[in-house]
Amino acid sequence: MSNIAFIGLGNMGGPMALNLVKAGHALTVFDLSAAALKTLGDAGASVAPSARAAVEGADTVISMLPASRHVEQLYLGRDGVIGALRPGALIIDCSTIAAQSAIAVAEAAQVSGMEMLDAPVSGGTGGAQAGTLTFMVGGPADVLEKARGVLLAMGRNIFHAGAHGAGQSAKVCNNMLLGILMAGTAEALALGMANGLDPRVLSDIMVKSSGRNWVLELYNPVPGVMDNVPASRGYSGGFGVDLMLKDLGLAAEAAMNAKSPVPLGELARNLYALHSTRGAGALDFSSILDLLKKA
Repeated sequence: MSNIAFIGLGNMGGPMALNLVKAGHALTVFDLSAAALKTLGDAGASVAPSARAAVEGADTVISMLPASRHVEQLYLGRDGVIGALRPGALIIDCSTIAAQSAIAVAEAAQVSGMEMLDAPVSGGTGGAQAGTLTFMVGGPADVLEKARGVLLAMGRNIFHAGAHGAGQSAKVCNNMLLGILMAGTAEALALGMANGLDPRVLSDIMVKSSGRNWVLELYNPVPGVMDNVPASRGYSGGFGVDLMLKDLGLAAEAAMNAKSPVPLGELARNLYALHSTRGAGALDFSSILDLLKKA
């Protein structure tokens, strides 16, 4: 099995790393959270005191970090880990970042004799825990084949989107649509509740009708309608409003660069921005329901 370093053990990265341990990989981990490190250490991973220490001797480095600046700092900063990696190592960044940042890391890796894939994921915390994530991969096809076994320990669906940066481009398109779908679904459910409908019954109706979508099927935003989703645990432990806002910002940036209009994406971005300014930034993005329902 591969000797893997995993950097970033948040709501997504932690479960992904655990699945690698369960698959038998030798894993060394680093995160700023002592609690996250303890969880992985108790599961059998080696805990490193720094990111550079974690990657020493690694065949593969996987990172799952919040934003472009964190990824650039990890790999390209003054103490960037590219300088601690051996030639021939493989970098797999699963963060959702700007395509340009992914390309910059890939170019720096190639100069140092390494390969890099941008491989952002979809499937939420539930998919991370169950090992059923979807990977959208940018980079050479032959490098993806080398990484496939590692990716399959964490996910079920692997798509080669294209060259370096293409995985990130695919991810921002997907997450822009997710933000729009969540806002629209929450708005429809809020309207139904304002008119006296039971949100569980309305959800069942729409799942079997033309309004059917992923949010209704797997991530209902109304508390109590669906078990094991953030809405039923106080909108905690999911995909934060501020993270969705970041991704919608990436979509807006990509749209500007390509001169491609995204009016619904911009509207969703404004809704999540308003929700964040009202103190909801750390809550799961399905809490947008609170912004839209009748007071």
